[in-house]
Amino acid sequence: MSAKHPVIAITGSSGAGTSTVKRSFEHIFRRENITSAVVEGDSFHRYDREEMKKAIQNSEKTGANNHISHFGPEANLFGELEALFKGYGETGAGKRRYYLHNDQEAEPWRQQPGTFTPWEDLPANTDCLFYEGLHGGVKTETVDVARHTDLLVGVVPTVNLEWIQKIHRDTNTRGYSVEAVTQTILRRMHDYVHYITPQFSRTHINFQRVPVVDTSNPFVARDIPTLDESFVVIRYRDPHGVDFPYMLTMIHDSFMSRPNCLVVPGGKMELAIQLVLTPLILQLMEKRKRG
Repeated sequence: MSAKHPVIAITGSSGAGTSTVKRSFEHIFRRENITSAVVEGDSFHRYDREEMKKAIQNSEKTGANNHISHFGPEANLFGELEALFKGYGETGAGKRRYYLHNDQEAEPWRQQPGTFTPWEDLPANTDCLFYEGLHGGVKTETVDVARHTDLLVGVVPTVNLEWIQKIHRDTNTRGYSVEAVTQTILRRMHDYVHYITPQFSRTHINFQRVPVVDTSNPFVARDIPTLDESFVVIRYRDPHGVDFPYMLTMIHDSFMSRPNCLVVPGGKMELAIQLVLTPLILQLMEKRKRG
């Protein structure tokens, strides 16, 4: 952790909705004139798209590790990610690259989609490092990424909602069949339990969307539950100093479910994110100035 060079991370699994929280952070940074060095979690995958396909085929063929996935250590550069967080906290510098998901992202680089760009230096003189991806709070026997974060935010829909979002995204925008997406979910389950879920006990704040419609069979759901069909549970690891009465006044129909849990209507999620995160980010910036 660093006062002078704070590290902010959003962590959540594939299809969890981290992009919504990321967008809220971007609004706060723009409004408060904060310059961030943005790091994408996918850029710390170990394999490009074709290499990953071969790794999966080999693991299934040999049976040595038939659950290799983007959730686990075999397919990621956890050590390099920890080194980036630690190094940025100490010096405000580091290296990043991009994973090119599609033709639109790949075209300016004149590369094939599913590949990585070369490593490059982070921009100089940034106010913070901002990470969004799968492993902002990951911890293994040899790596502890979470301990280098100054603000760690989890985005955690209920698991059936997460699967519904992933199935709809991958079938509608990536062209996969429901069967193929289901197989991916099954293959990832071991790593999901051991490397994704434990992160949410290390976060400073979690945003968990809970639908109030039937999601009992996510594999046949025709629609993704909307925000208006959901509540959002906001859990603080340490509620000390949080002005909950102010939050309850500002967010209509919100309520406290536990001393550290604020529940808001799903349609108020972005407002709630702004109200919750803005003072925390400003506190980090104030510490940075004093540092």
